[in-house]
This record gives sequence, C-alpha cells and structure tokens, in this order.
Amino acid sequence: MSKQTQKIKMKLKKNDIVIVVRGKKEDRGKTGKIKRILPGKNRLVVEKLHIVKEYVRANPQKNIQGGIVDREGTIPAACVMYYCSECEQGVRIGYKLSENSKQRICKKCGVVFD
Repeated sequence: MSKQTQKIKMKLKKNDIVIVVRGKKEDRGKTGKIKRILPGKNRLVVEKLHIVKEYVRANPQKNIQGGIVDREGTIPAACVMYYCSECEQGVRIGYKLSENSKQRICKKCGVVFD
C-alpha cells in the first residue's frame, strides 16, 4: 500500500473546533468547525475556511442555476490543530483511559474534551 492510499488514524472528529497553522495566508490563524473528514485522503473540510470557486453547470431537472459558486475546499489534516478553549491556542491531543472509556485530553492543560 502506498503512502497516498494509506489510511491514517486521525484524533480529530466532526464538529471539533480547529485552528489553521499552515496554508494560505488569509486562512492562517483562523478557527473553524470541522464539517467533513476524508480519511482516505487525510484531508478535512472546515467551515468558512479555504473558500474556492466552483463552476456549476445549470440543471433544470434539479432546479439548479448555473454560475460561479463559493464553497469550502479541503485542507490537509497536518495543517490544522485542535483549538483548546482553556489554552486559547492550538494543542496536541492525548488520550486518558478511564474505567470503561478512552477520553481525549489537551496535552498542555489536561482538560478533557469529550
């Protein structure tokens, strides 16, 4: 299996708040909520970040008007970090084993995320 098709385990989940640490200058330092995760490509779709233009063809059957539409593009998972509200910055995620469950924690302050 090559590196491009290899699935990488992500510690991030849908609806997590992340901060962009690398990438386009206008997106760097901004925070947003994860809308979708693409684990096969190791990429994320983050709400209101990495806006790209999409050219849409008109489709009268589906009642879609053609034209240029703005939508969120994908961001590599390596370019974002989980945003800890306690630390107010991007942090790495660790795990803490409790009696019956595994909880995600902040590596800096130790706050349990979920």
